Amino acid sequence: MELISSNKSHGGTQGVYSHLSEATGTEMTFSVFVPPHEDGQVLPVLWYLSGLTCTHANVTEKGEYRAACAEHGIVFVAPDTSPRGADVPDADDEYDFGKGAGFYLDATKEPWSTHYRMRSYVEDELPALIARSFPVDMERQAITGHSMGGHGALTIGLRNPERFRSISAFSPIVAPIQSPWGEKAFSRYLGDDQSTWAQYDAVSLIEGGARPAALLVDQGTADDFLSEQLKTGLLALACRKAGIDAAIRMQEGYDHSYFFISTFMAEHVAWHARHLKG
Repeated sequence: MELISSNKSHGGTQGVYSHLSEATGTEMTFSVFVPPHEDGQVLPVLWYLSGLTCTHANVTEKGEYRAACAEHGIVFVAPDTSPRGADVPDADDEYDFGKGAGFYLDATKEPWSTHYRMRSYVEDELPALIARSFPVDMERQAITGHSMGGHGALTIGLRNPERFRSISAFSPIVAPIQSPWGEKAFSRYLGDDQSTWAQYDAVSLIEGGARPAALLVDQGTADDFLSEQLKTGLLALACRKAGIDAAIRMQEGYDHSYFFISTFMAEHVAWHARHLKG
């Protein structure tokens, strides 16, 4: 692991790091905020997964999470959205596929399967590195994300309920099987057999029996992607049918941007803190 940058903030340290990933076969970059803490103290972890076209830098620079994480004593980890590098296949003229659009899955179709293994990276490899390198208590983890990263947070959290005490999301793609973004990505990364898609679809996972310990979703009503791509109502319906007491909040007038995310980020951190410390 190589340190790229380090800055003091809110009494803690905001770092950016890189390492060679076995899962993706590329160099990967991620950021970690470690709040002020006593020597020898270990802290709970909140994972943040970013959306289409983004990297770790979007939330690191615009997410406004550090004050809340310092207040509640939470380590904040933000990985990249996809593998990067000259040898990594891409779709140069398609913002919603290829680099920046890994969809937090393990691709099974060539040429994508060699490097596009973001599920293995986020679920297994990076947590092991974080556990070795930072003062974290891996028995207390939570996960959140935005848009495509909200999809990642929901599906990774639902597949690993023993690991994550709470799940939240901002403007998530809740049913990518029924979304043009998801249909495009899944058919090319995973192939045409839609039975393999359900493990990466939050609504399908809930319909199949997955249950979160705690779930919070914020969605802006002025989000241009709401009706065609995000389809928040499908998640609300699936939760009602499953008897899941989820907090799915429609926030009047907010769009898809980090102006929206930063407005509610402190609430999400505080909400996760209650579950991580409870």
